Amino acid sequence: MNPNLNLWLIPLLPLAGAAMNGFLGKQSSRKAVTAVALIFSGAAFAMALLVALRFSSLTLPYHEFLAHWIRSGSFSADFAFYLDQLSLVMLLVVTGVGFLIHIYSVGYMWDDPSYYRFFSYLNLFMFFMLTLVLADNYLLMFIGWEGVGLASYLLIGFWFTKDSAASAGKKAFIVNRIGDFGFLIALFLLIKHFGSLNFAQVFGSVTPLGAETAGAGLLTAIGILLMVGACGKSAQIPLYIWLPDAMEGPTPVSALIHAATMVTAGVYMVSRSHVIFERAPIALTVVAIIGTLTAFFAATIGIAQTDIKKVLAYSTVSQLGYMFMACGVGAFSAGIFHLMTHAFFKGLLFLGAGSVIHAVGGEQDMRRMGGLKSFIPWTFLTMGIATLAIAGVPPLAGFWSKDEILWKAYQVSPVYWGIGVVTAFITSFYMFRLLYMTFFGDYRGAQVDAHGHGSPHESPRVMLVPLMILAALSLLGGLVGIGNRFENFLAPVFGSAEVAEAASHTTELLLMGVSVAVALLGWWCAYLLYCKRPELPQKIADSLGGFYQTVVHKYYIDELYAAVFVKPLIDGSTRILWQGVDRNVIDAAVNDAGDGARQVSDEVRHMQSGNIRSYAGWIAAGAAVVIAVMIWAGVR
Repeated sequence: MNPNLNLWLIPLLPLAGAAMNGFLGKQSSRKAVTAVALIFSGAAFAMALLVALRFSSLTLPYHEFLAHWIRSGSFSADFAFYLDQLSLVMLLVVTGVGFLIHIYSVGYMWDDPSYYRFFSYLNLFMFFMLTLVLADNYLLMFIGWEGVGLASYLLIGFWFTKDSAASAGKKAFIVNRIGDFGFLIALFLLIKHFGSLNFAQVFGSVTPLGAETAGAGLLTAIGILLMVGACGKSAQIPLYIWLPDAMEGPTPVSALIHAATMVTAGVYMVSRSHVIFERAPIALTVVAIIGTLTAFFAATIGIAQTDIKKVLAYSTVSQLGYMFMACGVGAFSAGIFHLMTHAFFKGLLFLGAGSVIHAVGGEQDMRRMGGLKSFIPWTFLTMGIATLAIAGVPPLAGFWSKDEILWKAYQVSPVYWGIGVVTAFITSFYMFRLLYMTFFGDYRGAQVDAHGHGSPHESPRVMLVPLMILAALSLLGGLVGIGNRFENFLAPVFGSAEVAEAASHTTELLLMGVSVAVALLGWWCAYLLYCKRPELPQKIADSLGGFYQTVVHKYYIDELYAAVFVKPLIDGSTRILWQGVDRNVIDAAVNDAGDGARQVSDEVRHMQSGNIRSYAGWIAAGAAVVIAVMIWAGVR
């Protein structure tokens, strides 16, 4: 019999912190707000570690029932938590990286007048994210899913007095609702055909079913609709457009929500639903194609961006594409492995970018940086490690997880592998481009800013310690995958879902060599263009002309969406719904009824003249009418 782990306390602790700072933070000192935020998020991480220590003694999967929730006929949904190898990995990532980012935020947000509100929102996000990953059923998962969307909206628009931040928050919220609509329809189909949203019952009903090889069927429809939801939350084509704009939020938000945790919720949901996808090969192919195209497409946009956070935003979209590519070829454990390592190095890159922005007085344009390695050496060292990791240079974390994805993809289709390798080259290039433009050469801030940035300065220790810890994880975190240890750890969850290793060991080593070679080639190209011969990029950009401008403007996708969807919707709602229906029908009906009543009453009131002879005349006329009617009725 399993011991009681009290899993409910893990999400409840951040919720308590959010409530305390939300209701009492405005009257409290910054130190008190800090203590509440760190104690409750740190306690959640400590409890997650305690669960990890006791994990080997559990009979899995572990269920923890809390309370009955919905009872309607044969359908039921409970407040209950579910723990297995997959949810343990997510639990440690969310609480561990989340706690580090909480610590970092103390230094980064210290002077903000809404300091208490920031930590209240950050704690609230952790509550919903932990609910999502620990949920025992799709309905409770959906509550967490919507909750992280709410927290994301609040944190993207944290500086809501800026129009750009408020607009970015609304954009993220609305685009995610499109994906959530697909997720909801998938849940309705599960209820209709399987009578439950409980993971154990749904997967138990799906497992005996055969693969839908003859064409699209129920499971294919459910799988594709689940992927629609994942596209919204995890910023995949065509719903990726909200994530780059989400960089309007404070940098710690970008690190926690839009790099390490929330945007990976779609990957987790698809992986958790692997039983459905395994029996829907068409849906699985859709996942692979969307992931592969997104990885490549977003990487090409990242090449030409000059805002340091926008580069990392498109990098995040691209890396999420790798994760979906892995899921789409059936390598779910490889996708989760990359999810974990990505949380380390991308969280580090965003926090490092925040340290750079902090150093140069809020500047985010890399063209106004340069030469910062002598001013902020610790930030440079940690960001250098993260850049090597994301580029796939061995033996750092990103190498092991990305190589695993490419190897699994090759076994399904060399096309996936080829696009993945080209994307790896582009990734290496734009990340080392970021590094060289930011830290090498001469400091360019004073040349473009009439006021100058002042002297760039290193961040305080409270910001540097999380950077160092994440740098260590980016260095060593991938070693858990050696000898397929990570895959074997997740095997009880994914079972036979993994791709059979049909190719030879020699082929695997050869492909590994190719992926390392393209990473080094991307590094060399960035060195040549942005360190050795920094005049070349502008010449190349000028020679490319309109194509370069197209890439700089992100292929004009936002403008296309605005023209095709947003403008017609606004025009239609303005002309048809507002002016046509609301004003000309509803308002007109109400106003005309009032005008008619006023006119009728105005005419009728003239009968009340106060003249006795007039009243006598009306009486006589009325009597005449009555007599006429009686006579006419008698004649008939």
